[in-house]
Amino acid sequence: MNREAELLEGQIRECYGRVVYSHKTHEKCADMLLRRNGRIKMAQIALSAMITGGVVSTFFGTGHWGSGVSVVISTILLAINSYTKDYDLGEIAQKHRHAGSELWIIRERYLSLLTDLRVGDLSLADIRIRRDEIMEDLHSAYEGSPSTNFKAYREAQKGLKELEEMTFSDDEIDVFLPNELKRKS
Repeated sequence: MNREAELLEGQIRECYGRVVYSHKTHEKCADMLLRRNGRIKMAQIALSAMITGGVVSTFFGTGHWGSGVSVVISTILLAINSYTKDYDLGEIAQKHRHAGSELWIIRERYLSLLTDLRVGDLSLADIRIRRDEIMEDLHSAYEGSPSTNFKAYREAQKGLKELEEMTFSDDEIDVFLPNELKRKS
């Protein structure tokens, strides 16, 4: 491989690495938001049940404690409901999923481009054209995606580096393939 091809490959590898991280970060962000949304929904149900219990106990005259507790709990529920009114965590999570999906195909296109570069079937001019097309698509994907956060990035980093969420051994891949395509017998 000549120096020009090495430089081009280096740039594409860098872009590929950044997209791998961005894709995984959006997936982790969506997961975090869905977990938070689930906890909030469960808290809303539990608090509503407690308020109902307090109101019912007051109604049947079993004590005034029910009304006092209901006032406190309903205030907490009001605060939670006010928060969820402005932030639809499920919708934001879906936007992260969509961004991850867009980044996934771009990641695969970069990987294919790296493979094509190594195979040597394309001219350097053709590789540059494809690289530039992918960069334009990447720009569009980033432009329409929600912002991620540091915690999601750290989870993505852990998943990619420590848990090897993007890597497979030959044995793992061979399980999915017909015998003719397996690397090991």
